[in-house]
Amino acid sequence: MNDAAAARGAAPADQPSRSRPLVWGAPVRVFHWLMVASFAGAYLTAEGERWRAVHVALGYAMVGLVVFRIVWGLVGTRHARFANFVRGPAAAKRYLATLLSGNPEHYVGHNPAGGWAIVGLLAFTLAVAASGWGAYHEFGGAVVEHLHEAIANLMLALIGVHVAGVLVGSWLHRENLVGAMISGRKQAQPHDGVRSSRRPVAALLFAAVLGFAWLQWQSVPTAGGSDGRAATIEKSVDHDGHQD
Repeated sequence: MNDAAAARGAAPADQPSRSRPLVWGAPVRVFHWLMVASFAGAYLTAEGERWRAVHVALGYAMVGLVVFRIVWGLVGTRHARFANFVRGPAAAKRYLATLLSGNPEHYVGHNPAGGWAIVGLLAFTLAVAASGWGAYHEFGGAVVEHLHEAIANLMLALIGVHVAGVLVGSWLHRENLVGAMISGRKQAQPHDGVRSSRRPVAALLFAAVLGFAWLQWQSVPTAGGSDGRAATIEKSVDHDGHQD
């Protein structure tokens, strides 16, 4: 049993760890909360033309975040790497079985089910961004618009499942997993922690996302710009050629 627990980077069940080493570095935490804010903002500004510039800018920001997370999942700190938490279907099924039994396996990093949820959210983000780009540039007409909306709703559903899993896991493990994504610290053996928070990387990520979103905001035509004025005038002309 101790060998299995050690392989998962967890303390043995009969010797629960009371230490809280740093597990999530600053880049993972900044990525996580920027993604939460970006998706929430993009979803809430999806309807109507008034917030279209905000919606588009947030969509591009999400793409930038996903690109960073893929890179960081290859070269980042130990528990941020895909090799650490992306496991096969059998491992995810076993974890869910232990979760339903009320005695879930403990993982220092992401559990197998959470790992697949993260991969799914990254994939959904790219899919919703691609369909949104097509809809914005009027490729495919209403079909692409409906596809964009459907993918966004599926992504929202997956987020709901992910949040539910976090809440259930927090209750069963008696550990605040939401708080861990804020502080970066979790219950684990001291040697399971990471040595550095990598704050400079997180600061660069934060600045890059804000700068990227701002540049996209500036490039999106609005009602006050020349393209926006032309569109407004065009829409205000009736079929008889008279302007309202």
